[in-house]
Amino acid sequence: MRLNRRELIGTGAAAMSLLALPGWAAIADPWVGASEILARIRPPRIPARSVSIVEHGAKGDGVTLNSGAFAAAIAALSSKGGGRVIVPAGRFLTGPIHLDSNIELHVGNGATILFSTDPADFPIVLTRFEGVEMMGLSPLIYAHGKRNVAITGTGTLDGQGGGQHWWSWKGPWKGTVDGGWRDGMPNQLAARRRLFDMAERRVPVEKRIFGASDYLRPAFIESYACDNVLIEGVKLRGAPFWQVHPVLCRNVIVRNLDILGHGPNNDGCDPESCTDMLIENVLFDTGDDCIAVKSGRNEDGRRVAVPSRNFVIRDCTMREGHGGITIGSEISGGCRNVFAERCAMDSPNLDYAIRFKNNAMRGGLLEGFHYRDIAVGEVKRAVIACDFNYEEGAKGAFTPVLRDVTIERIAARRSIMALDAQGLPNAPIERVRLSDCAFDGVTRPSRIAYTNGLVLDRVRVNGAPVAQL
Repeated sequence: MRLNRRELIGTGAAAMSLLALPGWAAIADPWVGASEILARIRPPRIPARSVSIVEHGAKGDGVTLNSGAFAAAIAALSSKGGGRVIVPAGRFLTGPIHLDSNIELHVGNGATILFSTDPADFPIVLTRFEGVEMMGLSPLIYAHGKRNVAITGTGTLDGQGGGQHWWSWKGPWKGTVDGGWRDGMPNQLAARRRLFDMAERRVPVEKRIFGASDYLRPAFIESYACDNVLIEGVKLRGAPFWQVHPVLCRNVIVRNLDILGHGPNNDGCDPESCTDMLIENVLFDTGDDCIAVKSGRNEDGRRVAVPSRNFVIRDCTMREGHGGITIGSEISGGCRNVFAERCAMDSPNLDYAIRFKNNAMRGGLLEGFHYRDIAVGEVKRAVIACDFNYEEGAKGAFTPVLRDVTIERIAARRSIMALDAQGLPNAPIERVRLSDCAFDGVTRPSRIAYTNGLVLDRVRVNGAPVAQL
């Protein structure tokens, strides 16, 4: 059923009657769920022994390639059951770092890990590229199938991505910085199409092999099928691609990071198909979504069929990016139970504060999203967007579902629209509730299509109750 804006917007008795719609009773006190998630999440236990990479021959001159020293330090500790690998002050150049179980990589004060920009230094490993599993270039820091893994410290991780390295592989791109690509230069487009086609045909993952000549960029930090992961304190700079990318992980903590990367697809934190995750006190200033929760793209997401679930996001700051807190678009495995509170978002180059993006090629069940106490300064487009017309839109056979969204006490200073909710004729957005929200500096009416059960409780736009629009 398609309802127009006047039918959907109201206060008082009309809005209260919608509270009786089926499903709302089940989410009357959703924040109990957040407390239950937090009670389960614990940091990894790392044995109380340590070794410096300098003890294994590392040189912090910014020139010497220290891949062997990092590997030797990790192996030495692993042979004893684990511990802390310390990176002291200096500039340490290395290829990808592969972590083992019970290992903490500690980047000390004044320390910078510089990652090689030579693709020859990057082995082929199991990874995901834009939600599709493949054998591709190793992420800069990588762990696969490990338990109790940590990256900590106050130092810097520098992927050295920029117009001269990595970013041009994207191909044509419009951002706030120069991606480095020029007409005639090689790029990822052909390989990306080939990978997506392989996934649709369910070609076995071990046969989806993509190397340096395919120009699919590696992620920055990726834990793959790991339990008990902590990423804390460090600064991320110069990412080639997605920055913090846990995949199929359980019990993950990402906190106190300083993430700056304005390059193409420099998403800040993209958890895929993870369970029980805390993201807190992170500064995001990115070239794509600040946080984007995902669960696999199209047929590959349906093949793996593991949703993202049970997330708490709190006390984060979002500056530049496409979306502050985004769900999708590679979300075919589904997503549920996401809680976000006390976040601040503000930039003329931040497109949306809260964003859901999906379509009929992706499909997936998305339910149970609860946000409160969100301070929004300026966003470029809408404060809240629920978009099933993203990319392919209705051109697909898989029905997207988005339902049970509650947003309390969001205050926005400037935007084009307060709400942009676009379901599909056969896939309406269901049950979105806004309470005690204020949208100021709005220049256009909200756009609402194929949306059922929108509840507005004490919502004001430009100082006036929305019933007066």
